[in-house]
Amino acid sequence: MNQYWNNRELGAQVSKLAENILRKPMDLGRAQVPKGQVHVIAERCKECGFCINYCPTDVLVYTEDINPRGYRYPIVAEGKENSCVHCQFCNMICPELAIFTTDVSDE
Repeated sequence: MNQYWNNRELGAQVSKLAENILRKPMDLGRAQVPKGQVHVIAERCKECGFCINYCPTDVLVYTEDINPRGYRYPIVAEGKENSCVHCQFCNMICPELAIFTTDVSDE
């Protein structure tokens, strides 16, 4: 492998050049990231971990509490209260329908 490709300075130069060359939407300044709020129905959770593993913004972690079925359930991680982007992956992937998000972008 060519030694120049391992050089950090060259990599930084290429990244800077790519930023200037890459196309950007004309209305990029008006684009808004949606915001969501996570709701968990703790009694339904079976601790499968799908919601935690597939969350693109790593909003969820397991609580130390246990639901009536004997499983830990997800909660919003400390400091991540405003990180949900309302992608609804957790809604779609939960086999027990124990989690859902609501859109709070308008509020």
